[in-house]
Amino acid sequence: MSLAHYLAQSPYSSPGDRAHLYADLPADPARLARMVRDLLIHRCEGPLFAYEIPSPRLHDDAETRYVDGILEILAARSTAPLDKPRAPADRFVGVCRDFALLHCSFLRHTGTPARIRSGFADYFGTDGFHCDHVVTEYWDARTERWLLADPQLADPAVTRHWNAGFDPMDVPRTRFLTAGRAWRMIREQAADPRTFGLHPPHEGPLWGERFVAGNVRLDLAALNRTETLLWDVWGADHTEYDQEQTLDDAARAVYDRAAALLAGDEVPFAEVRALFAGDDVLRTPERVLSLAPYNGPGYVTLRS
Repeated sequence: MSLAHYLAQSPYSSPGDRAHLYADLPADPARLARMVRDLLIHRCEGPLFAYEIPSPRLHDDAETRYVDGILEILAARSTAPLDKPRAPADRFVGVCRDFALLHCSFLRHTGTPARIRSGFADYFGTDGFHCDHVVTEYWDARTERWLLADPQLADPAVTRHWNAGFDPMDVPRTRFLTAGRAWRMIREQAADPRTFGLHPPHEGPLWGERFVAGNVRLDLAALNRTETLLWDVWGADHTEYDQEQTLDDAARAVYDRAAALLAGDEVPFAEVRALFAGDDVLRTPERVLSLAPYNGPGYVTLRS
């Protein structure tokens, strides 16, 4: 049942009325990852590609929640098919979540069960720091197991830039920690919560226990095919713009329960579905608070 669930598009991953652009997609997950890499540029990658990203694109592209919106922007910038690499100026300017979501959309369309995972990567250049990140998790029929893929690294030049040292289509689970695993490391293994978050320098409490808890919430939602923006927040402990980095014991218990399901290499599908459906703090409501980095906070009604 779980494989069929992750073959179906979500309101976020569906190409919608741009589905005709998917007509000639290859089925190979690695080729699809490279296509995504050549269609998108991370909004922090301008120097890497020797390209000065126009300010409006920094503000607006990554606020696009849905794949059909990403495809609309891509189509407006170039009439080339999706399998043709694009110059940086013709790419969608996004974040890691957009790379993973578009890859997930391609995979679902071509018959590979896929989902996105929120967590923390140790391969973005800061020793001992685990950077907030999103990757694709896809079902590998040859090995009959779920593999992690990072489409943002699918260009060998980008992989070399970060000295990643692994196959981007099989990211070691010691290099990318799912949010549940990171939470349990903090709670049970005395990992320093200050080493999990956004790369410094930054403003606001964008690291620490509360930040990791937010990623647990996002990961649970994504496993239920609710792939929100990374700065969409909800629940009793996620309603204010500026917050302390720590949680009280009652809130910790909520995330302890979620992390127990999300931390392993295999995710218990029925339990994850039941927790999301039954917990008012963890379940994504129709209306969320978007803490948009450039456009500022505001409430948004999500598609269902």
